[in-house]
Amino acid sequence: MTSGYTIVMPPEVIHIPPEVLPNYDEIVTEDDAPVDNIFSERQMRLLTEPLYSSWAGPGEERPFLALANVGLFYQLRQPALVPDVMLSMDVQAPEEVWAKEGRSYFIWEYGKPPEVVVEVVSNTEGEEAGRKMALYARIRVTYYAIYDPETQIQPTPLRLFVLRDGAYQPLEEGWLAEVGLGLTLWEGTFEGIAETWLRWCDQQGLLLPTGAERAEQEAQRAEQERQRAEQEKQRADTAEQELARLRARLRELGIETTEG
Repeated sequence: MTSGYTIVMPPEVIHIPPEVLPNYDEIVTEDDAPVDNIFSERQMRLLTEPLYSSWAGPGEERPFLALANVGLFYQLRQPALVPDVMLSMDVQAPEEVWAKEGRSYFIWEYGKPPEVVVEVVSNTEGEEAGRKMALYARIRVTYYAIYDPETQIQPTPLRLFVLRDGAYQPLEEGWLAEVGLGLTLWEGTFEGIAETWLRWCDQQGLLLPTGAERAEQEAQRAEQERQRAEQEKQRADTAEQELARLRARLRELGIETTEG
């Protein structure tokens, strides 16, 4: 069966011979469990939607895939990890999204792990800084972010890590160079909730806008252009009125002028 994946293979691809691939019908790809809270659900969308509405991608028309709360299968006959958000470069979603092998991120199908994983801490039982962190390093996820809004498991809300020599090292800056994106904290209102949110940004720290923010920015620019055009028209009308007044005054004085 052709899965319909478009893959640009990295230098070191993960290859599994077809004869040892699993029976996908026996794999549990989703369990219908809801996300744990409203903030986490919105935070996940705030990290995925702007990538599709406002990011040009990693350059040279390279594709990418951003997923939230989707299973990451990293090893045969092992249960999936379920990152809150993951970003994978040089891959696309399968054409057959309802096929079992298209429902989750199977590393052996895509040929590579995602470059970025973000975990949002909602309680002290998620093992984001323990078991999960070790597994993400083991499967070679380049960047790992732990966002702990209430500092339940770490002293600061945001910690970033980069994989070096098989282990995660703290990343002091929020710029993920191999991806061409940054991560930053932003205090603001998203869909009616005023909070501190984790957001993508460029190297100068400018936020990657959501689709709604882009529409608002475009509307503001259009309004500014309308106001500038109106001001120019008012200036032109005022100049014309002043010119007409001067010509009338000159005619009163017996001085003829040439219209033009």
